[in-house]
Amino acid sequence: MTLPPKVTERAFERLAEIGAGAQGKVLRVAVEGGGCSGFQYEIKLDDAEADDLVLEGAGEKVVVDSVSLPFLSNAVIDFTDEIIGARFVIDNPNATASCGCGTSFSM
Repeated sequence: MTLPPKVTERAFERLAEIGAGAQGKVLRVAVEGGGCSGFQYEIKLDDAEADDLVLEGAGEKVVVDSVSLPFLSNAVIDFTDEIIGARFVIDNPNATASCGCGTSFSM
């Protein structure tokens, strides 16, 4: 059974801060082949598609396409603001290894 990813309040708050919903945009989290570990995350502001899983909070939306959903089962989508930079991050329990930058992983 595929459990949907979870989105933290901090991630929804950041989307609200940048005005994603006010611009009619959603945060798209997708998984693609590539990267140094086999798969990589694509995280971007985008338009929602009809077959997307929509996760809502604080008036904002995060979407995951049906192909990426199994790779993100039970993952946590968060936002971090550290000395090295601010970014959306994925804590993915399905990943067996990841690269140092955290944008690619293997299963």
